[in-house]
Amino acid sequence: MTAAGFELGLNSFGEVATDGDRVLSDAETVRLLVDEARLAESVGLDVFSLGEHYREGHNDSATPVLLAAAATATERIRLGTSVTVLSTNDPVRLFHEFATLDAVSNGRAQMVLGRASATESFPLFGYDLADYERLFEEKLDLFLRLQRDEPVTWSGTVRSPLIGQRLHPRMRPGGIPTWIGVGGSPNSVIRAARHGLPLMLAIIGGRPQRFAGHVDLYTKALEQFGHTLQPIGQHSLGLVADTDEEAVETWWRYWQPVVAALAEERGFYKPDRARYEAEIDHGALFVGSPETVAQKIATVARDLRLSRFDLKYDIMHLPREARARTIQLLGSEVAPRVRELLAKEPTNV
Repeated sequence: MTAAGFELGLNSFGEVATDGDRVLSDAETVRLLVDEARLAESVGLDVFSLGEHYREGHNDSATPVLLAAAATATERIRLGTSVTVLSTNDPVRLFHEFATLDAVSNGRAQMVLGRASATESFPLFGYDLADYERLFEEKLDLFLRLQRDEPVTWSGTVRSPLIGQRLHPRMRPGGIPTWIGVGGSPNSVIRAARHGLPLMLAIIGGRPQRFAGHVDLYTKALEQFGHTLQPIGQHSLGLVADTDEEAVETWWRYWQPVVAALAEERGFYKPDRARYEAEIDHGALFVGSPETVAQKIATVARDLRLSRFDLKYDIMHLPREARARTIQLLGSEVAPRVRELLAKEPTNV
């Protein structure tokens, strides 16, 4: 991937924003997301993506609907998912939704498929966590068959079989760009390579460079499975502000309570200030001025041979003004600076 072709995008989990001292309603947050997709396009960003969660304070549970709304408000920016929990979705319904989104957006739809790190969708939709691996493997096979073949005859253990089935609307030939999201499992890396799919690394803590072994595994596995080199992307959290100090203090105020709650729930590390600053200095938080964030993105792009970087810019109760400023600076200042840095010292992709 050349520096000119390096992509920068945004990820949102639909987290409730604030406006002054007021917490926005769910409906206001949904409308805000459409406005933010429009803003992202206006400042030249490449991709706007939404997650899929079923937690308090998150409003991304109907991702294809939100993306369709964003499609009508934009013209060029690509629209995708930062994660689609394939294990608890029906592949046939998912095909219909994203084929329709691709038609509405005139070929701008894409997606990242994952097994789920947050598992609320399993009991919500009546699935057993004991079937975690089998659900994803079988549904991935079916979903890719639906994209690539016509008609489709398929049978498995997780849903009823299909016999000579044609679905409408059809997707573009070969289907839409479909990435596999990986949070650290080597088996997931190999799965992506086996199917010849792009790899999205979800890096939310620790030094991003520790994933270099996953990148090596992926490229070697692609070759062994007979596939050409595929794009590699990274998803990480952060905020861009006019100065480093403003960014660090703003993100700490809203990041700390979120991570404290997750520490209680999942046994994560306690979010003390020293650990927070270490994550900014050399970890997975991309927080700072445009120059600071651009330098850090360019460094990990070289080290991990990335062709795309997505910033997860929203976090619970972050003011809408801070969200908007991150989007503006990421597109107008960070993206061109990253491409300038990579042109001087390209990645090894």
